[in-house]
Amino acid sequence: MEMKRTAVLVILCFLLVQGVSFAQRIKGSDTLLPLTQELAEQYLEKNPDAELIVTGGGSGVGIAALPENTTDIAMASRRIKFGEKMKFAETGLDAREVIVAYDALAVVVNPSNPVDRLTREQLEAIFRGKITNWKDVGGEDRKIVVYSRETSSGTYEFFKESVLDNKNYMSSILSMPATGAIIQSVKQTKGAIGYIGLAYLNRFVKPLEVSYDGGRHFAAPSVGTAADGSYPIVRPLYYYYDAEKESLVSPFVSYVLSPAGQQSVLEQGFVPVLPVSAGNPEK
Repeated sequence: MEMKRTAVLVILCFLLVQGVSFAQRIKGSDTLLPLTQELAEQYLEKNPDAELIVTGGGSGVGIAALPENTTDIAMASRRIKFGEKMKFAETGLDAREVIVAYDALAVVVNPSNPVDRLTREQLEAIFRGKITNWKDVGGEDRKIVVYSRETSSGTYEFFKESVLDNKNYMSSILSMPATGAIIQSVKQTKGAIGYIGLAYLNRFVKPLEVSYDGGRHFAAPSVGTAADGSYPIVRPLYYYYDAEKESLVSPFVSYVLSPAGQQSVLEQGFVPVLPVSAGNPEK
């Protein structure tokens, strides 16, 4: 057994000496996926000998992959749960947490919908099935069709915590596997409502202004309103990794947190962790 271990170490040392690198695996949050892919491309331009493999699947998928050693970095749009921490402890995994950006969640409707703003209480009632017709919130006499992310999504978890005050979604909610599916569904359904990350906003959906103080102040989602705190549905975005892999992941994580990386964060429609000079931050 000792001879076998020694042989493996010799082979690894030989590969390192020969300049052979191992692909760094990054998996998880679909919200972070396009941002991380862009950052990875920029990093590889500066480090052509490195190799990064970035895939999605949801925050829960990424976090679960850490103790299974099928990813080196887990992307998450929510913090790890108590049960996940316990599993880490059982496997001896010492998880490190890094906030790499902040994201505003935009509540979106079909562009033909005349409703422009909702309070948190109205959103809670809609997503819990207590309000089912747009006429009850100042709109047309039309059934509300509610779309959500699937339960493994960190976006699902955060929206439940922030907007629904940790209450359960309605049982008949339509769960979508990815943000693109929500955009497509809201685009095609006049009575639809859903939520997406700010960076995904496009002309096919209309973002609503939101109030968290009973309707006294409303704000539309943007990088600027998320950064100054006037838009209320904002969350941190995380990378998690095993402390034992610090030397492996540190170069890429350091690039993400560098001025160049955070400039890219801003340009991709997210709120940087570090201040960057970009004139008017609104996007």
